[in-house]
Amino acid sequence: MRQELVARQLDEQIAARFPVGQRLRVLDVGMGQGTQALRLARAGHKVTGVEQDPEMIAAARAALAGEPEGIRGRVRIVEGDGHQTGVHFLPGSFDVVLCHGVLMYVDEPDALLAGLARMLAPGGLLSLLVRNAEALAMRPGLAGDWSGALAAFDSATYRNRLGIEARADRLDALTATLAGIAAPLQVWYGVRIFTDTVGDDPVLPPDAELESLLAAEERAGRIDPYRRVAALLHLCGVRD
Repeated sequence: MRQELVARQLDEQIAARFPVGQRLRVLDVGMGQGTQALRLARAGHKVTGVEQDPEMIAAARAALAGEPEGIRGRVRIVEGDGHQTGVHFLPGSFDVVLCHGVLMYVDEPDALLAGLARMLAPGGLLSLLVRNAEALAMRPGLAGDWSGALAAFDSATYRNRLGIEARADRLDALTATLAGIAAPLQVWYGVRIFTDTVGDDPVLPPDAELESLLAAEERAGRIDPYRRVAALLHLCGVRD
């Protein structure tokens, strides 16, 4: 659900900002198992993924191995940390930079974000997916965990489904940061509004019902007040 919604939102922003058919240079920082990287490579773009977790790198390489040669040739995997982009790449080397599900594990994200913005060519798109600090009470509250909900009101940290302590971000703070690094916020979406309490491996509903669910999530993710209580925020900045 998360990957599909983010993919639709990202495709919308790419279509709005680049000529149809342009082959983009994409940097995916914290690429994980490569879901978005492979999807963009299949669309014809040249993708460089940066990842430091050996298990994720192995999963990404395994997924890439199952692709046709033409797609494999459009993906490069670099083992490293997102703070090291300046070591591996020249400023302005990419049209699109993705940083999805990474900031929640970074204590001080400003330096990382500034480095990512430097990687963008003028007019380039920076796509961030972060945990929404203003909605941390929603998941425990909807699950009936009242003490957890009360604690979440006064906290910007949480324990994720993997049992790892992580950090959430606020929209206004990230908006200010993006303005300060010359990649001001243009559009933002909410992700996982109605489905955040669903487990990690749910049984998918029939196709028609699934499409209706996606449509409802997609619409709610565009409008207030729904998107403000989303579990995740998808922010899109554009390099000056």
